[in-house]
Amino acid sequence: MKRICVFCGSSFGSKPEYSEAAKQLGSVLAGNDIGLVYGGANVGIMGQIANTVLDQGGEVVGVIPRALVEKEVAHTKLNDLRIVDSMHERKALMSELSDGFIAMPGGFGTIEEFVEILTWLQLGIHQKPCGLLNVNMYYDKFMRFLDHITGEQFVQEKHRNMVLADSNPKSLIEKFETFQPPAPDKTAWAQKMTNNKN
Repeated sequence: MKRICVFCGSSFGSKPEYSEAAKQLGSVLAGNDIGLVYGGANVGIMGQIANTVLDQGGEVVGVIPRALVEKEVAHTKLNDLRIVDSMHERKALMSELSDGFIAMPGGFGTIEEFVEILTWLQLGIHQKPCGLLNVNMYYDKFMRFLDHITGEQFVQEKHRNMVLADSNPKSLIEKFETFQPPAPDKTAWAQKMTNNKN
């Protein structure tokens, strides 16, 4: 893998484990010559992981909307800072630049970014691994919710299994290396489209 996109919080959260995990993930990325793609800010866990990769000589690409640059949260010491006009453009470019996606602990934005990129995988728009770095059991309830919606038959089992998870950054990236995307269900997709037209 050349680059991994990391979605994470613009704050440090309530526990020091979150910041420590950002340092660990940053070290694993730099140590394996994997570049970081992230939201381009120099605050919270976002700034922590970027600075860790930079300090260890790794590549960091930040993608940030112009409105946030103007609020002076952009990281000004990156190898590559891409300034875009909207959140939609930001997510599209982050996807294009990355070979996989990891969500660390974060808020609404982190969850939204991860679920959208996961949906793109489900639809076959990309075939890149998507994983949760489950620091301090942060995503346990979220994963139980994924099990719930799968049990209620709104998500297929093969799509629930797309979500990789681990509490250890190194182990999570090892799972990325062996990830196999689910085969596209063209018949089911065509049937859904037909039903929607009727």
